[in-house]
Amino acid sequence: MGLSEMLSSGNSSVRLKAALAVGTRAHAGVADVLVARCAVEPDFFVRDMLTWALTRLPQDVTVPRLLTELRSPVAQARSQALHTLSKIGDPETWPAITPALLHDADDEVARTAWRTAVALVPADEAQALAGELAAEFGRGERDVWRSLSRSLVTLGDEAEPAIALATTHPDPAVRAHARATARLLHDPEAAFTVTVEEEARSGVPRHDDREEERADR
Repeated sequence: MGLSEMLSSGNSSVRLKAALAVGTRAHAGVADVLVARCAVEPDFFVRDMLTWALTRLPQDVTVPRLLTELRSPVAQARSQALHTLSKIGDPETWPAITPALLHDADDEVARTAWRTAVALVPADEAQALAGELAAEFGRGERDVWRSLSRSLVTLGDEAEPAIALATTHPDPAVRAHARATARLLHDPEAAFTVTVEEEARSGVPRHDDREEERADR
């Protein structure tokens, strides 16, 4: 059975073993097959193994293919390419993290773009990135809020002006999210919390705010 057949097997264990084997051998000729599979693989653990296998290949082989995937109409292709670029960590790929990706209509693509951006951003562009991220305050459900806040906190002091500005926004959801992020910025080990009063004003459904954030990837 060839690699393509193994990676498209109906058995996720077979697909996982195939990705592991390919990464162990690290043969550049399989890059196209791995990248293509990333766009359609339904299992989280297999996708993560595919990413690991791609990081084992030469960057001059993988990076151009991943950059092409960022323009794919398939949301998972964009998301997984961003995730793999974050693992490769090549600073030369920073310009590819465009505002279109940071504000992608698909939540998972946007969240992955935020994490990748803060990992790759040059120091002199961190404040500008914070401004882009702050434009997403109030977006989506609570897990999206937490992802954005954690990304902004990663930028440290460079994010403070953008966060502070958002705390005065006319939208109550934006203000609530920004205030929660400001608290997290000053205590990164704290749980992500939105006060009862802020929730009431923003209309955000209440959750157990002490629950651990789902591990990002």
